[in-house]
Amino acid sequence: MLCQECQEKEASVHVTKIINNQKQELYFCKECAQATGELNFGSDFSFNNLLTGLLNSKPQSHHQINLSNKQLRCNSCNLSYQEFSHNGRLGCSQCYEYFSDKVDKILRRIHSSSRHTGKIPKRAGENVRVKRKIKNLKEEMGQAVDKEEFERAAVLRDKIKDLEGNLDDRR
Repeated sequence: MLCQECQEKEASVHVTKIINNQKQELYFCKECAQATGELNFGSDFSFNNLLTGLLNSKPQSHHQINLSNKQLRCNSCNLSYQEFSHNGRLGCSQCYEYFSDKVDKILRRIHSSSRHTGKIPKRAGENVRVKRKIKNLKEEMGQAVDKEEFERAAVLRDKIKDLEGNLDDRR
């Protein structure tokens, strides 16, 4: 596909903008993307800078400790939290445990979970996907019951039974 701006070079940058629920897709070569200001290709963008921004963002509540005032260090490799937040890399496997409360919060902000569940191949993983769906529906059903939304809970219960029946048929 050619660049939408210059119509000469191959587009290597795909920009998707969603403004007021209106989706717009743009295709640029690197030079035109820089010239139009759609993307900043400056040398200051990196995963480390992204992670550093997340690490150094303002605390969520006034109860949290200001980490710049307290020098936290890993007991194993002596890496300080300040060094970790600057370079975005932990020094050893013990750092995960030592800085666990901070790392967990960062992972939740990035991935909405601090637990990696991985991906499953389509051919082999249908049962696992169904089991995950059942687990999620059971959680939703529990929330519906807690909110006394019994009609919704009944619909979810029926979906769970259907999925469990399909699961039994595959075994």
